[in-house]
Amino acid sequence: MGGKITFWFEFASTYSYLSAMRIGQEAARRGIGVTWKPFLLGPVFAAQGWTTSPFNLYPAKGRYMWRDMERICAARGLPFRRPAPFPQNGLQAARLALAAAECSKTEAFAQAVYRAQFGEGADISSKAVLRGCLHSAGLDEELMQRAKTPEIKAALRAQTDAAMAAGVFGAPSFTCGGELFWGDDRLEQALNFAAQTAI
Repeated sequence: MGGKITFWFEFASTYSYLSAMRIGQEAARRGIGVTWKPFLLGPVFAAQGWTTSPFNLYPAKGRYMWRDMERICAARGLPFRRPAPFPQNGLQAARLALAAAECSKTEAFAQAVYRAQFGEGADISSKAVLRGCLHSAGLDEELMQRAKTPEIKAALRAQTDAAMAAGVFGAPSFTCGGELFWGDDRLEQALNFAAQTAI
């Protein structure tokens, strides 16, 4: 295996959906290892004085984002359906992703959640939806209980703090060797950087 990259993602993030559905394949082609790290944008936005997504705070930006998502998903053959409300509450999904990491199934679970939310327009705060995502990822429903433990809750808080310490201000973000890359359109640049630093 060559270099390594850390993928910081938030389940409520539209552009994280785009990266989550392709980073594994793109990284594998370059021999790059990926560490999947869910975190919460709420505290990050709060530190910037925002109470919600910037796509809601700035309507013109929000309108552009939804059309941009439609175009990109169509080009990549990804299903897309705008969820309501937006942003979704991804707290439980993020905790479940950490529990899934203990089974080495973060990628499969994260992709299932993103497909449910942005492919089908489902509410990912719903326990029924999350149980369906667990099944899709080949995981046991018992993880729902594991996700409620103090250890998992503390781990997510620590991971969000670590994201902020790394300079992450939005999702998706990618870090490698002290460098930060933000946005799905920077994924290739991040992977190329990781490949070069591994030489």
